[in-house]
Amino acid sequence: MKKTKVIFDNEKLEFSCELMRALAHPLRLKILEFIDRNEKINVNKIYNTLRIEQSITSQHLRILKLAGVVSADKVGKYMIYNINYDILERAERAVNNFLGKK
Repeated sequence: MKKTKVIFDNEKLEFSCELMRALAHPLRLKILEFIDRNEKINVNKIYNTLRIEQSITSQHLRILKLAGVVSADKVGKYMIYNINYDILERAERAVNNFLGKK
């Protein structure tokens, strides 16, 4: 029997792990759905509308931002968040490939 050598790209693996971790939390998914419905939204609207504490909202947005799922622009004193759809599409393709779906 021939052994197969598996080689992982550690940088890609680390990125993938952080991305999946960011997307694996129900509250973060709820925040993403809210941003998606509004295209661009400031953090105050997110936590006030979803009735989440400001500090918790900021923590979840930080995780999403570090994973590249959202980006933030400072406009005046507000942080405006929007979704990086390219990253989400890559994640969807990767999961579908893993599950054997097309």
